[in-house]
Amino acid sequence: MFNTKRGGSKMGNLSEELMAELNCETAFTIPIFGGIPVAESVVVTWIIMAVLIVAAFFLGRNLKVENVGKRQLVVETVIGGLRNFFYDMLGEAGKRYIPYMMTVGIYIAISNMIGLFGLKSPTKDVGVTGALALMSIILVEYAGIHQKGVKGFLKSFAEPIIIMLPMNILEVFIRPLSLCMRLFGNILGAFVIMELIKIVAPVLVPVPLSLYFDLFDGFIQAYVFVFLTSLFIKESIE
Repeated sequence: MFNTKRGGSKMGNLSEELMAELNCETAFTIPIFGGIPVAESVVVTWIIMAVLIVAAFFLGRNLKVENVGKRQLVVETVIGGLRNFFYDMLGEAGKRYIPYMMTVGIYIAISNMIGLFGLKSPTKDVGVTGALALMSIILVEYAGIHQKGVKGFLKSFAEPIIIMLPMNILEVFIRPLSLCMRLFGNILGAFVIMELIKIVAPVLVPVPLSLYFDLFDGFIQAYVFVFLTSLFIKESIE
């Protein structure tokens, strides 16, 4: 009876923690227009933006063509590797979208592992993942219009046959939903798994698994998001 009550108590705590993760907490309120609430995920995103801007400033200083230093070699290797990855997927016609894809990929990767520093990951907020998915899908549709023109873009909805028109239109709305829920669901699922592991084996076991979910799995989710977005862009401009 004691163990049953204890287990029920722990599961109750898990439910409360899960609801706390799902709730978008307000960090502060801007006292204009009757008060504008600023979510915690927005504040953490501002922190990530500030870190990236400062890092870009320091890493981009004093770049050389000859006799480059180790810092510049590391930066060129990372940026060059990311660019080549997206270029191989998007090709010459899609190279204009590479900077956006690189930025989103870096942001999601940092957001997913920022929990190591005691901050709540913005990607646990469905509003953030929804905004990322919406921006990506708008870019996908813009890429199609830019490549084919308005007439060609509208005509593509009837391809390969006219009977596919309803499905192709529906796909425009399904894509952002799938991107949003895939990213949000995987990050939230990792949180649930970690909390269950802490209940079953609270000593030692959660440490390596926490590193796995915050680092490796975080990078995997960033990769999947930008990979699918790049794939959608490639399909749109073909």
